[in-house]
Amino acid sequence: MDTRSDLLTGDPAPAPAERADAARNRAKVLAAAADLFATRDPRTVTMDDIAKAAGVGRGTLYRRYPDKNSIAVALLDEHERALQDKLLRGPAPLGPGAPPAERLAAFYTAMVELLDAHADLVLGAETGGARFATGAYGFWYLHVRALLVAAGIPEPDALVDPLLAPLAAEVYRHQRERGLGSAQITAALVRLGRSVIGG
Repeated sequence: MDTRSDLLTGDPAPAPAERADAARNRAKVLAAAADLFATRDPRTVTMDDIAKAAGVGRGTLYRRYPDKNSIAVALLDEHERALQDKLLRGPAPLGPGAPPAERLAAFYTAMVELLDAHADLVLGAETGGARFATGAYGFWYLHVRALLVAAGIPEPDALVDPLLAPLAAEVYRHQRERGLGSAQITAALVRLGRSVIGG
């Protein structure tokens, strides 16, 4: 019989304490990866590059992170969680209480700010089809879908991915390389959102 406390009480079992050497290695890996993602095209960074820059063995690296996408996701997680919290509990219009069109405009503005600060990490996390598998994308999907439903838009599922597509890191970086500023990109996204939702 399994007598773990999480099964009996519904509470999760406490996570095992991280060994000091494992914590040091994790910190070295994340710092090395952040530096590599910031100074090189994240799509060209390899796991070997990260292990070498962190001064750890491949086995140590792969025990915690199966691929470089998972490292980028770990680095990006704190920033995305902060934005998610604002969407759920923050003041309007980013948080609840504003009309759907205003909330979508605020979401686009916040996402461009996130890309401004961390496009290298987003690109590292989104290599290939990984973008659609991240928990953050799932959250953004549900948020935009809820706004479409609240606005009474028919067949919202067909519109969510097209509304999120311009926020892909590759699209954002391409626009910046073409000379577009953050304010221009944000204004265009807001116009796009209003053309779908109105307001």
